[in-house]
Amino acid sequence: MTIFVDIGPLDAIPRQGARVVKTGQGCVAVFRTMDDQVFALEDRCPHKGGPLSEGIVHGTLVTCPLHNWVFDMNSGAAQGADEGHVRTYPAKLQGGRILLDATLIRARSAA
Repeated sequence: MTIFVDIGPLDAIPRQGARVVKTGQGCVAVFRTMDDQVFALEDRCPHKGGPLSEGIVHGTLVTCPLHNWVFDMNSGAAQGADEGHVRTYPAKLQGGRILLDATLIRARSAA
């Protein structure tokens, strides 16, 4: 069973924007879509290490700001001819608050 921790209000992230959360497993980009879905991905493109949190959100996809690789935020898989994958993390919205997998946060405090 996944335990979640509150990382802040949905309104802290603009629609089609992101926020970076530093965790024990590295930086995680938490995205908000135009229709208020939330996703959490590793904040590093496997192609050239670009910060996905600075990418362009369109639907449930995010485009890397460096070389335009496109990732599905549901699966972390690269789209089109690109090959690659970014790690996804459990995230959800509850009562206007964003909740992230607590094991990410716990790993940070143990370091």
